[in-house]
Amino acid sequence: MVICRLPAQFFTGTKDISHPIRPLPCAITSLSPSKTVDLVESRMFMLGMGYVGQFFGQQLKNEGWVVKGTCRSSRKKKELEEIGFDAFVFNASEPESSVLSSVSSCTHLLVSIPPVPGLGDPLLKHGELLRGALGDGSLQWLCYLSSTGVYGDCSGAWVDEDYLANPSIEPAKSRLLAENEWLSFGDSLGLSTQVLRLGGIYGPGRSAIDTMIKQQPLTSRQKMRSSKRYTSRVHVEDICQALRATIEMPSIRRIYNVVDDDPAPREEVFAYAEDLVEKKWPGFIEQAPLTPKEDKPCVFGKRSSRGEKRVSNARMKSELGVKLRHPSYRSGLLSITEQLTL
Repeated sequence: MVICRLPAQFFTGTKDISHPIRPLPCAITSLSPSKTVDLVESRMFMLGMGYVGQFFGQQLKNEGWVVKGTCRSSRKKKELEEIGFDAFVFNASEPESSVLSSVSSCTHLLVSIPPVPGLGDPLLKHGELLRGALGDGSLQWLCYLSSTGVYGDCSGAWVDEDYLANPSIEPAKSRLLAENEWLSFGDSLGLSTQVLRLGGIYGPGRSAIDTMIKQQPLTSRQKMRSSKRYTSRVHVEDICQALRATIEMPSIRRIYNVVDDDPAPREEVFAYAEDLVEKKWPGFIEQAPLTPKEDKPCVFGKRSSRGEKRVSNARMKSELGVKLRHPSYRSGLLSITEQLTL
């Protein structure tokens, strides 16, 4: 077997800007003494094609992968199809045969659908149907996207993947349960299965810069997080790096924290974002209309150490060889600002 590497183009989600990235290998098998070769197609199915899925999916499509995924509405399905993805509306109560049929032919399966309150993981509820759909043996790789929220209250301590996760709120408890269920499901099929625990996700179109530009008021959850001394986060480009690394170096039943090196407080991040916006577009923040209920684009409350943690990414770096493109929010926000036009 020889390895082919296809040209790749990096997708930012806001502008058509090319970045050099390392293409994933695709197998080519010799069919005759004349060395005629046949491309073995790599097929990714994403259960939950949200922000990360679209970003990573575009990378794979640019390399010749077949990429399909699910969404929650007909409107979103149309949006995904307009940018070139095969999409399916997923009903957690009654998965359609078309979804199961597409899953059955995939070589790689990425799961990012969060657990449903009172239901648990919506797909594993139909585990036997899924097991039957994957019975032909095409699937090589399974990855579940989880959250660093599963660690619970760590009083600001540094935590790694060996730290005993002890979530106190129901969504995090459900996440931890889903992690174990997907790892066991992968084991039962003899698959390379891993869990990525993601920090707060940001990137083009979804960052403190965008909040400043759009003058959006904070949601109640954002205001609650604003008082924290430490917030682990990760740029979407680095999530894609970690995903690529697990495909190239598959492991069995492994968990990785995917965060940057700088668990800085949200207040500090927004102050830096405001400075970047003011330097590139002088006077914009003062001139832009603010919402009646907000005196500033963001409001920060009294800091609290409850439920805080600093999450280590040492395993991701040492085992997967990931070298962060954005080790801090500073380089991440700067790159977003440089790409953005008003």
